[in-house]
Amino acid sequence: MLTSAPTAARVLTNNRKNGRRTVILRLLILFTLVPLVELWLFLQLAEWTSIQFTILLVVFTGVLGTVMTRSQGLRALQNLKQQIATRRGVTDAILDAVMILVAGILLVTPGVLTDAFGFSLLVPWCRRWYRALAAARIARRFQVDEMPRQGGGLGANSRVIDSYVVPRQEELDQQG
Repeated sequence: MLTSAPTAARVLTNNRKNGRRTVILRLLILFTLVPLVELWLFLQLAEWTSIQFTILLVVFTGVLGTVMTRSQGLRALQNLKQQIATRRGVTDAILDAVMILVAGILLVTPGVLTDAFGFSLLVPWCRRWYRALAAARIARRFQVDEMPRQGGGLGANSRVIDSYVVPRQEELDQQG
């Protein structure tokens, strides 16, 4: 009888399957639960006010969202061009542009929750807060070590940033 410890390929395959299951579960929740909550909110709003008001609100938020998205998008594009021209970091400008694009998609999609989140993405201080949340989440998932650069290559103040992925405890438990 032959028994062997799990090979690296088998462990990697299992991790991929678990990752796919998690993504599929999240998408299932996103595409089923969110529309159901939105529908319930529309029905509640129509009951509290009127059907005409609810329809008018949907149309109004769609139009307002389109105008605001266009304005914020043009401003973000200008900011990105300016940062490229002055050779500054463009990460924040790119993230702003992506968030504004997502806001536009959310605002033309009928819904109370999607509109609220979409409008929040159009507010600059909210975008800064969302960027900070994303950075904190990324920092939890990755460990970055900075090392001073040796030699004269790019200048005395240049650094090489070396990083590696640190597996989560549950991933280690699954492997072991």
